[in-house]
Amino acid sequence: MIFEYLCNLTNAPTLEELWRMHTAKMAEFGFDRLLYGYTNFVSRHSIGDPDDFVVLSNHDRAYVDAFIGDRLYLNAPMVRWALRNHGAQSWRILSEQVKCHALSRAEQEVLEFNRRMGVTAGYTISFNSVSVRAKAAIALTARCGMTQDDVDAIWQKHGDEIVLMNNVAHLKILTLPYTHFKRVLTKRQREVLEWVSDGKTVQDIAVLMQRKPATVEKHLRLAREALNVETTAQAVLKATFQNQIFVLEQ
Repeated sequence: MIFEYLCNLTNAPTLEELWRMHTAKMAEFGFDRLLYGYTNFVSRHSIGDPDDFVVLSNHDRAYVDAFIGDRLYLNAPMVRWALRNHGAQSWRILSEQVKCHALSRAEQEVLEFNRRMGVTAGYTISFNSVSVRAKAAIALTARCGMTQDDVDAIWQKHGDEIVLMNNVAHLKILTLPYTHFKRVLTKRQREVLEWVSDGKTVQDIAVLMQRKPATVEKHLRLAREALNVETTAQAVLKATFQNQIFVLEQ
């Protein structure tokens, strides 16, 4: 069963198809609401601009709008845990932190918001990163009515395979274009950045595209503005991270 699922997952042609398969599979284990997040722009004092996050979720829109849009994640205890650790963690740790008075007022407010939204039992998986600037994690929320004892019992029996399936899903996500960024490049902007990444000058690109150098410069400027960066080198790097260039047409 797992082999067949992983084969289908790794052959998913789009992010939408992958997410449909993965949410359905996790629901079989009792986790009917997922929230996946990935950023390439972690620094000592920030995890980057939310507009640059890859966020996938099947939570209610109201939950995502508040948790991501209103930036509640900044004070979410399990998000903070994920930024400092890797592996899987039961949400039982939250009740232990509450008992020890280890949570700030802002963190307690996030827990209260989650309680109101029925997000009370689950697990968080923080994925290994090859870069200090990158971080990804997924929160697996158990369906309403399940307790943390129920979730921990499921994890005791199926935890290893759940982690495996989520690791593969994460690695596959990194290879697929994410089309929900607010700053999506046009075809021409992608083309000029691809030529720049191949080492071509503006004059070279103008010849290759049969356009004036000023037109090439305009496309590069608009690409920098779309990606909210200052230099063309940063634009190439960011577009590469976001899988916006050198994308195979489906």
